[in-house]
Amino acid sequence: MRRYRAGAIGDTGHVDNAGRYLGFDASHGLHLPYKDLEQFEMTAVADHDPSARAHGMDITGALRSYSDYREMLATERLDIVSVCSRQASRHEEMVLAAVATGCHVFVDKPFTVDLASADRIVHACDAAGVKLAVAHQSRYLEPFLTAHQMLLAGEIGSLVTMRGRVKEDHRGGGEDVICCGVHILDLMRMFAGDPQWVSAYVSVEGRAVTKADAYVPVDCNGLVAGDRTDAAFGFEGGVIGHLTSVRNQHDWGERWGLTLEGTRGAVSLRMFNDLSSPSKLSISRKRSVPEEAGPFEILEVPLEPEVPGAVPANTGYPPLRGNRQAVFDLMKAAEERREPKSSARDGRWTLEMALGIYQSHLSQRRVALPLADRSHPLE
Repeated sequence: MRRYRAGAIGDTGHVDNAGRYLGFDASHGLHLPYKDLEQFEMTAVADHDPSARAHGMDITGALRSYSDYREMLATERLDIVSVCSRQASRHEEMVLAAVATGCHVFVDKPFTVDLASADRIVHACDAAGVKLAVAHQSRYLEPFLTAHQMLLAGEIGSLVTMRGRVKEDHRGGGEDVICCGVHILDLMRMFAGDPQWVSAYVSVEGRAVTKADAYVPVDCNGLVAGDRTDAAFGFEGGVIGHLTSVRNQHDWGERWGLTLEGTRGAVSLRMFNDLSSPSKLSISRKRSVPEEAGPFEILEVPLEPEVPGAVPANTGYPPLRGNRQAVFDLMKAAEERREPKSSARDGRWTLEMALGIYQSHLSQRRVALPLADRSHPLE
């Protein structure tokens, strides 16, 4: 059996709100799944910070480390690399450097900072025949897959409305949407297909935001604005998806999730509560108006099947479970010459939706998707 040479790119340097340097410790675990899979050899890690490199080697079992990720890519000729930086402003240069060596890529979300950048990445991957997967782990985790199958089986009837909330902590509003809300936007597409339009209102301290309110957040995920975001997306068949984020509603995202409201009932998914081991999701089979669908019945959902050739998992930590599934699927996508389950185009679509919110708000009208203007609306 062929073994794939894997690597990881860290990006220590910026400090998050807890005072930690954003290295491998503060990433979302994109560097961790390879050591548990017999199909991969964890070859090398790269980070300009010496302590981060040492830590990265220790926790991944990598054979070598580099201070410059470009040197790692040129020297090691990797088959797959994880771009672990939480700073989306750095993603394009790292991804394009990997693509230039023919290396497949697993990249953190958000995909990148604007649609022009996303277009360049998609084009480069297509031209090089390289596959890219975005870390939208929900597409690989059983509660969300089970809910999708329940919807297709008609267990809640025809889909009418989707209601999404984000973490709504100190980042609530625009920063929350681009950082964590992309998971909810991606799930909307998973359940309802590509959106056709967006209508939105973004405010700060009770007034409509302007471009003068834009700022770059700590994670460097591009320009954001507002402490409250309300958006509606239109999908085929008249399905409407609502997304709301209001600052300082919660410390730990109790509402973060998506509720599917159908003609015969509803399914409620929560990003934290539904990812435990075993996972749980809530369903109402009540025939009523969707928003009054309760009470909910709690369904236990088993963990997703383990990846073939995996060391038995020593943790049920959801992102790691999703990452393990994602890198295995990325490897199979490369072999089978198909798109990964969470592809570069899927990542670009989440940006279409997130940035479409600002374009709709600033133009004070409903905006068609995908967006014609590929620049960032807040620039």
